[in-house]
Amino acid sequence: MVYQVKDMADFDNQLTAAGSKLILVDFYATWCGPCKMIAPAIETLEQEMEDVVFLKVDVDQCDDIAAKYDISCMPTFIYIKGGAKLDSTSGADLAEIKKRLTTHRK
Repeated sequence: MVYQVKDMADFDNQLTAAGSKLILVDFYATWCGPCKMIAPAIETLEQEMEDVVFLKVDVDQCDDIAAKYDISCMPTFIYIKGGAKLDSTSGADLAEIKKRLTTHRK
């Protein structure tokens, strides 16, 4: 299961725990149709890519995290490694998400 972030402290702990692994953060909203559509595919990716940490952030529950990363639309996916943001994509484009994961896993 993709880990559901509870708050900023939990998010920071997850980033630290990931170490040098690539992290994919899924910023979503419960009312967002495209977010609901892409969620099962992200769950599948999480099972296939054991070397990537997958996190979900509800923008309504964790608005401080969303503000930190300037999230303005959902879904938005942020790619983080070593605590630094590498990249981001917006929209439910599974092919683009896979492409960026492959690029940043190297």
